[in-house]
Amino acid sequence: MTLIYLVLGLALLLGGAEFLVKGAAGLATRLGVSPFLIGLTLVGFGTSSPELVASLQGAFQDYPGIAIGNVVGSNIANILLILGVSGLVFPLVCDRDALKRDGTMMLIAAAAMAAVCVYGFLSREAGLAFLAALAVYLVYTYRADKKGNDGAGALHAAEAEFVTSGRAPGVLIELGMAAGGLVALVAGASLLVDASVEIATKLGVSESVIGLTLVAVGTSLPELATSVLAAFRRKADIAIGNVIGSNIFNVLGIAGVVAVVKPISIPGDIASFDIWVMAAASILFMIFAWSGARIGRVEALLLLVGYGAYVTFLLQ
Repeated sequence: MTLIYLVLGLALLLGGAEFLVKGAAGLATRLGVSPFLIGLTLVGFGTSSPELVASLQGAFQDYPGIAIGNVVGSNIANILLILGVSGLVFPLVCDRDALKRDGTMMLIAAAAMAAVCVYGFLSREAGLAFLAALAVYLVYTYRADKKGNDGAGALHAAEAEFVTSGRAPGVLIELGMAAGGLVALVAGASLLVDASVEIATKLGVSESVIGLTLVAVGTSLPELATSVLAAFRRKADIAIGNVIGSNIFNVLGIAGVVAVVKPISIPGDIASFDIWVMAAASILFMIFAWSGARIGRVEALLLLVGYGAYVTFLLQ
């Protein structure tokens, strides 16, 4: 029965995120919001929404290993697993302008999360600082695009067009999709967290390990689906932008909201090891992407091998 709840929870998370993004983006388009702003905010937040509700669920149920492990594990999976799979499908060419700004912000977010982990507690003050940093980043990005001096703006517009492509449904349908997606996300997160805790108990592993692997990969399914589909369609910039944006939102947005709503302790095992894997993966990605402005199949294979080694180490 636990596996049924797990699969059902994952399905609700994936479907809920899809409906929420499409419904909200469709409504925003009707209201005259630019594709750039939709891609920057709604798409970035929407694909990270499973991580948000799962981490909040874990925090409220006093499972810090799941709440924090989900954020850290999702960022690790986004780079090593998702970009690895996407790069094997089709080599990913990087936009240097987007990499310069958004990639740098991703590294700053990773460093901030590492600092919090070293401290050992995700306080409400830290959460407010994270959310303030996210707001500053979004405002700066928006203004840079309006001035037309930042080539990364086209990437966010492309992300919006990618997820909203196809015939637009009616406004009532879009409202229903957004509302239904939100309900599905909450229900799916509850099922996923409960099933994951039970699996951890049966396997004799810590909740942190489950949060870093099963929950993290499960909540990253929207990013996986978007990036792999983008790679198949030869939209490499979207595959990369999706991951970078998600990693920024995961730390500054999700960890920020969790801290403000319910300050939480950082599990010692995550602070001593996993957060540094996340930081190393972020740096490795930037090295791969910046050195040749692409992630070819060799680099993608190395990312996947790295993720396999990481998960094997956790489960041994």
